[in-house]
Amino acid sequence: MNQRGSRSHDETVVELLREDPHFADEYLTESLNALDEPGGQEAFLQALRHIAEAQGMAAVAQRAGLPRESLYKSLSGKGNPTLKTLLAVLNAAGLRLAITRAQGNDPARA
Repeated sequence: MNQRGSRSHDETVVELLREDPHFADEYLTESLNALDEPGGQEAFLQALRHIAEAQGMAAVAQRAGLPRESLYKSLSGKGNPTLKTLLAVLNAAGLRLAITRAQGNDPARA
């Protein structure tokens, strides 16, 4: 239970994202970079959920063309959104997925 005046980590992150929308770029990029680590997929979905909460879940769901309940479920710790859903949510949040070569992974030298 929270003490009076204290906030959870999630609430603090959402507030930071509301105050500085460009923080979302760095936050999501870092969560993508850790995607292959244990818990990385859940952390990525949590980061995307924080961004959606900062912008308003109902508004993001509407822009993505999804029912709000589906958005909550997709971005939950046990969520497994389709690529179509993931891209729709990113687009609705004003973000875009980018691909870069992994360090030390040059298929031309394999």
